[in-house]
Amino acid sequence: MTDTRGQQEDASRPGSGRGPLTHDVELVLVSYRSAHQIRALLENLPDELPVAVVDNASDVDGLSQLPSQRPNTRYVDSGGGKGFAKAANAGARTSTHEFVVFGNPDSRPTLEHLLTLVDDVASDPRLAASAATMAGVDGRVELGVGGWEPTARRALVHAVGLHKLFPRAGLYARPAPGEPLDVDWTTGACMAVRRSTFLELGCFDEDFYVYNEDMAFGRSARAAGLSEKLRTDVIVPHAAGGSGAPNLEMLRLRGAAMRRYLARHHGTATVRGISSVLAAGYAVRTVQCLALRRNDRADQHWAYVKGVTTGRASVAGRVVMDRIK
Repeated sequence: MTDTRGQQEDASRPGSGRGPLTHDVELVLVSYRSAHQIRALLENLPDELPVAVVDNASDVDGLSQLPSQRPNTRYVDSGGGKGFAKAANAGARTSTHEFVVFGNPDSRPTLEHLLTLVDDVASDPRLAASAATMAGVDGRVELGVGGWEPTARRALVHAVGLHKLFPRAGLYARPAPGEPLDVDWTTGACMAVRRSTFLELGCFDEDFYVYNEDMAFGRSARAAGLSEKLRTDVIVPHAAGGSGAPNLEMLRLRGAAMRRYLARHHGTATVRGISSVLAAGYAVRTVQCLALRRNDRADQHWAYVKGVTTGRASVAGRVVMDRIK
């Protein structure tokens, strides 16, 4: 239930720079043991902004109390352990607002960032989404703020590390701030959509527990004759890995999600070819890291190898993705 107290924005609050809301928009945040991150995120946003917090961890961190502490906030219990796609969809489906912005708990957008993205979608009915460019704690743009449909050639470029020399030839984009770039899909870490368009496109594909649901959404948008925009001039700080899930689980999930995406949209030969190329590339990286005694990094690369080769991944001992081809 939304708490409607305090409708007027306090202009002295951090992040209130743009003034009153110019669109009917709600920020949807999916949380997995991320209450501390969400509270920090909301400190920089005005109370006027409606926020839906979808809890994917059955209120283990007291997130259900947030609506009593912040106006215009609603709490949605996803039932726990449903994955990002299902939880995000639950937030959008239960929203009553014209526009929705999906945000990661560990992102730090300002109101200006959010409304800029919504402006894009509101002004262009052929635009399925507009997404910010995410930057890590070091200020550098992250790899994977958007990207392109996987092909054998793009997978090979990524696997052998040539994307560092040819940044538009691999799977994932890492643009320079302000660099114009056309991509096939954009990250859901800070992404605005018109709610009706999002629903018409089938929302995020719930066959993906986490990762690649944004790639799949881009594919659905293109099939419908729509496009997505990556705003390389809208840079949002992002401390990747802000959920409560262990890092190795997430890396294996990333690999398994890629395998599942390929299996959903490509033939068997393509699935095996691209998966094998990616697995080989990350296996080589594993060996290199072991030689340099970077054991933690080696474990991460090997977790990806296991995910992309088996298509199987677990969270807290429960299998959430399994091989389909």
